[in-house]
Amino acid sequence: MPLTLASLVHHSALKLVVLAGGDRLDATVRWVHTSELDDPGPYLEGGELLLTTGLKLAVDDPDSLRGYVRRLADAGVVGLGFGVGVGHDTVPPALVDAAAELDLPLLEVPRRTPFIAISKAVSAAVAADQYQAVTAGFEAQRDLTRAALAPDGTSALLGRLAHHLNGWAALYDASGAVLAAAPEWAGRRAARLTGEIDRLRDKPAPASAAVAGPAGTEDRVELQSLGTARRARGFLAVGTEERLDTPARYVVHAAVALLTLSLEQSRALQDTEQRLAAALLRMLLTGESEHARTVAGRLYGDLLTQPVRLLVVEPAELTAKPAKPATAARPAVRTGRPAVALDSVALLAERAEAAGARSGEPVIAVREGPRLVVLAADGSAVLKACTDFAEADDTLAAGLSAAVPVAELPDANRQAERALAVALRRGRNLVEHGEVGAGSVLPLLGDDAVRAFAEGLLRPLREHDATSRGDLVASLQAWLSRHGQWDAAASDLGVHRHTLRYRMRRVEEILGRSLDDPDVRMELWLAMKTLPPGE
Repeated sequence: MPLTLASLVHHSALKLVVLAGGDRLDATVRWVHTSELDDPGPYLEGGELLLTTGLKLAVDDPDSLRGYVRRLADAGVVGLGFGVGVGHDTVPPALVDAAAELDLPLLEVPRRTPFIAISKAVSAAVAADQYQAVTAGFEAQRDLTRAALAPDGTSALLGRLAHHLNGWAALYDASGAVLAAAPEWAGRRAARLTGEIDRLRDKPAPASAAVAGPAGTEDRVELQSLGTARRARGFLAVGTEERLDTPARYVVHAAVALLTLSLEQSRALQDTEQRLAAALLRMLLTGESEHARTVAGRLYGDLLTQPVRLLVVEPAELTAKPAKPATAARPAVRTGRPAVALDSVALLAERAEAAGARSGEPVIAVREGPRLVVLAADGSAVLKACTDFAEADDTLAAGLSAAVPVAELPDANRQAERALAVALRRGRNLVEHGEVGAGSVLPLLGDDAVRAFAEGLLRPLREHDATSRGDLVASLQAWLSRHGQWDAAASDLGVHRHTLRYRMRRVEEILGRSLDDPDVRMELWLAMKTLPPGE
């Protein structure tokens, strides 16, 4: 317990007498200092009990004494001890009045009580308080360590941490999602701090920040990033009504150390699981589902025995041609990958693992370079968490397959790749396989390569129309739209059918292609749709 003026007054050996400021005796005494200076303020830090015999004080000048007391109060002195029997037989009345006016505790120190006795008493009490804080910190560390070794170590640790702080605690994953909180009601409060977590994530780990609690609360919240690498692997938040004192900080530091150690120790296991997951995924995508089941054993529960869906994710800014869907673990090498997009891919991978841990649902998430492939059960919470994340992040493009049995994963891979290609081409965050076959093929013609082909194919006809009469482009479009029906197309154009036949022969001569070829007619029609008249 911190030392107070009241503790010193009640110390039977010191015989201190309170002359003023009796209602301020609960002030904490950080140290004791002796000075006969008229202004000792520059040599103080605040929180001291100042001792003096008043040898240099103008005891007959009330204004001078009032200024002296004011300077002590401004310097943060918590009390003034005046030793009698040396320079003065009693405490000067004007000093008592000044102390009472400014509500500064004034204590009379009898001659038989040497100042060194007060110093020893303060020093012993401060040392005892520090020892108690260290002891409490060690005991709390042992308590947290026992909790961390429990079957549900993380939740148990957070519960004990909240107990020691008389507040609440929450653990976040690297993406800022709440993994666990204690007490249970704190989860909703912790979820409202994701913006602060995002700001802390920009700082190299380990980092910390003190912030105000969520609106409507009086919490003081301290955030700590977890991990020894530059990039945080998680975050800890603690909320209390009062500012953390020294023992409380010992407790928080112990919790940070235990959580960080747990994260770092699991890294090797996670790396091994990642390599196994990548190998299993390659087997599944090459049609070796039975071998994959044998290798996986019970590691992924019933994931490989039920309908699954495949999610393929890349940074949306990649503009090169999509990788061929031979395997998910060998993406094409590309350039121009913004760091923010790669971070989003990494966060999505961690979100998949965290969602699986929370829901107890198995998931295979394999990341190599800028590409992430997630295999999850159809309708699972893991799949929803991943698709929601991808759909909300404009730096990502994702393709999602239909639900298939594990034996048909090669087909699902091709579906996801085609959906991803559409997402990249259309500037969409997420495209499902079912959307690829729905609607019209025309929006796909906006690709620059398709437009370049259309421009090259139609350029001779447009140049002819610009310099000669004939309206070949409009005539060709009318003829194609009428499926080669001469009378109907000529009627649309308002010309004789023989005129239209002449124009189509000129089209064939200029292009060097026969309109009897269905492939030629198809290419010309798509070119017309890609570049409507007037473009």
